[in-house]
Amino acid sequence: MKKIAFGLLVLIASTMANADVKSLQKAIDGKHRTEAYVARDKYRNPLKTLQLFDVQPHHTVVEVWPGGGWYTEILAPYLRKKGKLIAAHYDSNDKQAGYRPRSRASFEKKMEENSKVFSKVQTVSLMFDETEKTLAIAAADANSVDRVVTFRNAHGWFMKGTTDAAMQHFFDILKPGGKLGLVQHRADEDQNWMSKNIGYVGREYIIAAALKAGFKLEAEGHFNRNPLDNKRYEKGVWQLPPTLRGSKTPEAKAPYVAIGESDRMTLVFIKP
Repeated sequence: MKKIAFGLLVLIASTMANADVKSLQKAIDGKHRTEAYVARDKYRNPLKTLQLFDVQPHHTVVEVWPGGGWYTEILAPYLRKKGKLIAAHYDSNDKQAGYRPRSRASFEKKMEENSKVFSKVQTVSLMFDETEKTLAIAAADANSVDRVVTFRNAHGWFMKGTTDAAMQHFFDILKPGGKLGLVQHRADEDQNWMSKNIGYVGREYIIAAALKAGFKLEAEGHFNRNPLDNKRYEKGVWQLPPTLRGSKTPEAKAPYVAIGESDRMTLVFIKP
């Protein structure tokens, strides 16, 4: 794939005057958070990530395919008073992958079990037609949200051929000046990641898809990088924590636990 030349775009967190650091940290430190999720903070760096994405307390934010709600646990209390969190989850009737309705049901149960934190979260469906490679169910109206954030979902769009549809939808629902914040397992430049879904995706591929939709690359953070990750595992990125796929004993898990979670790109795109 042709390399796209971009200058080094590193945005230092201290320059993000609009993000409410105190409120963000309070949400991150909240006792409502799942203990196993808190243990992953050292790999996911939620404070630096959400600062880079410039998520402000009054924003309307779409969280794309939130899974078990790792970031929802932070965004929900942070946006609760002044903003709005739209959890754009899998559709309950999605037959394209059997795990998706189960994931949606588990997420909704989580929201119901702690109304003090999650009662204002608006859970909606976001669905792509993986046969036609088009948007099937929109997450929000056009020009209606301030931020779209997505964490380790891009390999799924690549595998199903819906990357262009996803990027175009995110561009459409953002207000002018709105931003897309994206974290994804990062393939090496010389890695043949396109022949098989290994979870890692090329940086240039993601940037090209965003530019095609109309975005501009605004910033890049390197705090979610992991130089210990060689990205060449029999079972792809899922061989690393937290999944540790294929490792059943403590001895088998130990080398991957020592590596830690994946090497990740952290990108911010802006809608002009």
